[in-house]
Amino acid sequence: MKRVLVVANETVAGKPVIDAIRRRAEGEEVHAHVISPQNQPKHGYVIYDEHVRDAAQNRLDMTLALLREAGIDADGEVMDPDPYSAVMDALGEQDYDEIVISTHPETRSGWLRQGLVDRVKRATRRPVEHVVVDLDAERDDTKRTLVVANQTVASPELLEALKKKANEGPRRFIVIAPQDESNSEGDPHERLAKTLEELEEAGLQAVGQVEHHDPYTAIQNALQFYAPDDIVISTFPETRSGWLRNDLIGRVETSTGKSVEHVVSE
Repeated sequence: MKRVLVVANETVAGKPVIDAIRRRAEGEEVHAHVISPQNQPKHGYVIYDEHVRDAAQNRLDMTLALLREAGIDADGEVMDPDPYSAVMDALGEQDYDEIVISTHPETRSGWLRQGLVDRVKRATRRPVEHVVVDLDAERDDTKRTLVVANQTVASPELLEALKKKANEGPRRFIVIAPQDESNSEGDPHERLAKTLEELEEAGLQAVGQVEHHDPYTAIQNALQFYAPDDIVISTFPETRSGWLRNDLIGRVETSTGKSVEHVVSE
């Protein structure tokens, strides 16, 4: 069996990455081990390491699901934020026949500016394929919708809105629950788990994580981590919603330039 090490971060679920592994699986058995170095968020003064890792794990889970759907044996792990160190650590634990490194296009890729591909080629003496993933060019294949909700995350109104979006074409949902522990009722993890379970039962692809940032900062970081196409924000009615009093919808529309759908949940 050929063992392939795949190195990717924000582009980990990109179609060119999946295609590169599929080509190797034609005519022979392939095992893909996907490592996803964490990245640091660009927004917010406080960095919550567990949230950065959760985002990296979500991106990794989406990739592994796609590979397994294609009949490819695959596993993976979230690694050291430095991609070169992550590759060296992975090779120290297991031998691999080939390495696939996925990046953004050159104008957007910090890894390319660091010369990662050439450094790995020189250090590992193994075949290295560089795959460029232009997330903007993939928009017509599968849309990504960022869903933002706190206490309304498991509401019937929100679930119905997401089902309608899924009927429009292939779509993946990333559900984030910004959580202010000082003003919370119940367990946010339980609410999120219920939502993800109901989406799965409805045949929808979704991952999620609880956030402790304020919702605006959480959304800005999710744009970096997941590159969504559009945003759905669920709130209580205006008389009960601190997010609406702080003009969250308008601020997100202005700062992101993306379509923002507001769902009112009773």
